[in-house]
Amino acid sequence: MEYKGFTLDRFQEEAAAGIESNYSVVVSAPTGSGKTLIADYIVDKHLHDGSKIIYTAPIKALSNQKYKDFKAEYGEENVGLLTGDFVENPGAPLLIMTTEIYRNMVLTEDPGLDVVSYVIFDEIHFINDVERGYVWEESIIFSKPNARFLCLSATIPNAEEFADWIRIIKRHEVLVVRHSTRSVPLHKLFYDYELGITTLKDIKEEIEVANTGYIPGQRGRKKPRIQKPSHIELIKEIGEDRLPCFFFVFSRDRCERNAVALSKTGLFEVNPKISTIVRDRLANAPEQIRSLKTTQHLRQALSHGVAFHHAGMLPMLKNLVEELFEANMIKVLYTTETFAVGINMPAKTVCFESLRKYDGSGFRYLNSKEYFQIAGRAGRRGIDSVGYAIAMIDRRDFMYKALTRMTGSDTLPIKSQFRLSVNTVLNLIGRHNPDEIDLILTMSLYSYQKKMPLKEGSEIRRVYKNLVKQLKTAGYVAGEELTAKGVFASQIYSDEILTGELFATDFHKGLSEYQIMLLIGGLCYEHKSRTEFYKTFFNHEVKTLLNRISSEPGVKRYRRLKHIKILTALLTPCYNGASFFEILKNTSMLEGDVIRFYRQMLDRIGQIRKATSDNDLISRLDFVQEKIQNTIADLDAI
Repeated sequence: MEYKGFTLDRFQEEAAAGIESNYSVVVSAPTGSGKTLIADYIVDKHLHDGSKIIYTAPIKALSNQKYKDFKAEYGEENVGLLTGDFVENPGAPLLIMTTEIYRNMVLTEDPGLDVVSYVIFDEIHFINDVERGYVWEESIIFSKPNARFLCLSATIPNAEEFADWIRIIKRHEVLVVRHSTRSVPLHKLFYDYELGITTLKDIKEEIEVANTGYIPGQRGRKKPRIQKPSHIELIKEIGEDRLPCFFFVFSRDRCERNAVALSKTGLFEVNPKISTIVRDRLANAPEQIRSLKTTQHLRQALSHGVAFHHAGMLPMLKNLVEELFEANMIKVLYTTETFAVGINMPAKTVCFESLRKYDGSGFRYLNSKEYFQIAGRAGRRGIDSVGYAIAMIDRRDFMYKALTRMTGSDTLPIKSQFRLSVNTVLNLIGRHNPDEIDLILTMSLYSYQKKMPLKEGSEIRRVYKNLVKQLKTAGYVAGEELTAKGVFASQIYSDEILTGELFATDFHKGLSEYQIMLLIGGLCYEHKSRTEFYKTFFNHEVKTLLNRISSEPGVKRYRRLKHIKILTALLTPCYNGASFFEILKNTSMLEGDVIRFYRQMLDRIGQIRKATSDNDLISRLDFVQEKIQNTIADLDAI
């Protein structure tokens, strides 16, 4: 079968046949094998038939990437983008959005979903995510009966179980399509400071030999001195014939430092062409952008064909790096793991600075899915005969069996992370009768995998009852119906109760626009221990607001607002009309993170504005929204 000038592989033909039969399709196939063509097939089939196609992605960066790709392919009049703070062409037949946005739409029964033919879930294995996985489950459970699904992932070991669950709860046919052969074979290798590029087995044997005769606590033979492997030495050993290379580093700061360090080794000559492109691109940028430390580091690295890419950078700088890499002008790109999901660009070689990462609570090894998500970027179809994944190994935390399991094959199955959120419970009560709620509670993948029909004592039922009890106590539910406060909170998608206490009661009455801005900033800010604020603004309005918070029992128990005082470093100058770059001087936060914070505030303002009928509050929210938009205008945030 020919499609778009390609002779389709068998798995692509099988998927196309399933789509022609109006089935949902679950595709398990390696990165770079052509899963995107199946999504394109759906778009071509339904773009002009009066229905809508929805493409969901796990992160905003991938949404933006797909929006650009689909616009180039199908024309901007046919493609729309919906993110929390940005809406473009929402009436288009093809809509790109994060999975959270789609989940919010199905929960609130958005009428625009009545004509959806297919929902494409890219990277469906994110259903395993402990924090966010429930979003994918709810997206499937609450989708309209007319919707079919295309679920894409590099590997789904239990694809049949997952498909059976969809088949049972949605009552339509689901086809599983598997393809296990990579278009470019992957060689998995490891780098040891002494052995160089080698195998895990050789490293294990070398460690055993080095430790022979050493007994802790006894005099005599000293414990072998262990050196940390060097990323520069690894690049030297890789050589020109195995470039370009993605070098994954689980730290933004090390991304930059490593790139600058490599550029200064003399390993790669200065590339005048890149220097000219960078100079021309930055010529029209404000002086404040040119003088940023990030910009200076990037110019230094790029001049030698080396770069870095992470979420803390300004969008225009990330775009520049992506364009230069696609033009084959960058030899080594240091990046964080979000790049493996957010950007669809392969390289000949993928390197790991480490196979351990910090996950918010401690350091741990990657799981097999995380490893192959990144390693899968190695090997360019039609260019390379083989791709290389090379992980640096630190002998001090070497665990042979764990590393063998991780890098052997992706055996991690899709597993439910279902949890009932306040928002879900409120929408269930507001839109369904008790019998319907009982039925919906049996539909989770969790219940299916546990082979657990709904019983009075079942775990999900207990959680539901406890949440309803709390919501009744807090005044969000009365009997079997939502109160006015409950209706408001059903349209808020995080911190529902606190947001309700602030903006669905009289708490906000009499607060100034500035104080409203501080409240919303407090709701959105995620504090990191290393973040510093150099200049804060503690004035009468801040003091009055903090006093009001501490005197209100329904509000003061939430720790979410405890950072309001330090957030004046970002919010007071924003309110007073200071430039974005003036505000940056008040904090150690990276420019990309400050933009993200402001955009999260815009998202939250949009939710509150939609949920309230208080015209005075809407007016104050609009004022705050304009202040934030003025601060980040022209920063090329999309």
